[in-house]
Amino acid sequence: MFLALKEIKHEKLRYGLIISMVVLISYLIFILTSLAQGLSGQNTEAIQTWHAQQIVLNKDSNISMRQSFITKQQADDLHQGKNDALIGQAGVVIKHSGNQNVTGTFIGIKPNQYIYQDMKLTSGHMPQNDHEIVADTSLENNGYKLNQWVQLNSISQKYQIVGFTKNAKINISPIVYGRLSGWNAISNLNPNFVGNALVTKDSHYQVKSTDLKAYSINDFINNLPGYTAQNTTFEFMIGFLMVISLIVIAIFLYIITNQKLQNYAVLRAQGIPAKTLVINTISQSLILVISGILIGAGLTYLTSVFIPENVPMSFNIPVLSVVGIGLTLTSILGAILPVRTILKIDPIKVIG
Repeated sequence: MFLALKEIKHEKLRYGLIISMVVLISYLIFILTSLAQGLSGQNTEAIQTWHAQQIVLNKDSNISMRQSFITKQQADDLHQGKNDALIGQAGVVIKHSGNQNVTGTFIGIKPNQYIYQDMKLTSGHMPQNDHEIVADTSLENNGYKLNQWVQLNSISQKYQIVGFTKNAKINISPIVYGRLSGWNAISNLNPNFVGNALVTKDSHYQVKSTDLKAYSINDFINNLPGYTAQNTTFEFMIGFLMVISLIVIAIFLYIITNQKLQNYAVLRAQGIPAKTLVINTISQSLILVISGILIGAGLTYLTSVFIPENVPMSFNIPVLSVVGIGLTLTSILGAILPVRTILKIDPIKVIG
């Protein structure tokens, strides 16, 4: 470790450039990871707040809540206890003069069921009638205000925003919660349909109707439009960056090791064991990479402070820590290539 620090101190520019390269790679990986987490979260924020274990859908819906419709008779056959909630979903465009139109999702809920009763508001109160709604706080950031009357789609009847709640997004679109009894008017469906799905906290929920089927909430999330493809894309990008960082670190250390072969040969001739030189190389690699990761983490923190709220990024410290550890392990693998060169040094051949 002492020899590694002395070398870095003596060759400030050379090692400073390597640290800068690690900073840029780690910063890029941290930002991509945060973006992946943020987009993933905005797909499932509302679902996570429901704390559901299963979701009951029409068996022909292809595990899509938008394509699932539950009739009154089917709903009557479903057990709806304190841990179950029937919900209706409809796509809406939220409009108000002076504000930008927002594409969102209306979720109808029942006042006597747990989603309604457990919902935490940042301001206002829960809907008391079919023409009151609770909106995601992102609408508040877009200029929509408490007690404001808005239009949903082209429905002549206006709706009043009576409350705001956090983490109410599904498929990246903000949710407006309202009474399930007003869902038919918004979805423009036959009154015989009373909802799209039933969510339950019961992981062993049983469905009697042959037209309905219960799915695990994870299966439902994985079938959200674009969710799996989006996550897979980011995972591959981050994985490729890890591989690139391994290659770049290995190349830099290999070149530096070759430039110092005569120095290492002299040390070996003086009786310094190869083990000491190997430890020095690995220590040097760790110092450079850990320094770069820490600086990259600092830049990521500054980004989290100044980035606008409407940018879908989630700076999850445990996840970013795992990524940092992965980069550190990558640096150790990258140090293996120059280590082999050190072990094969023949002082007589190098010195001549």
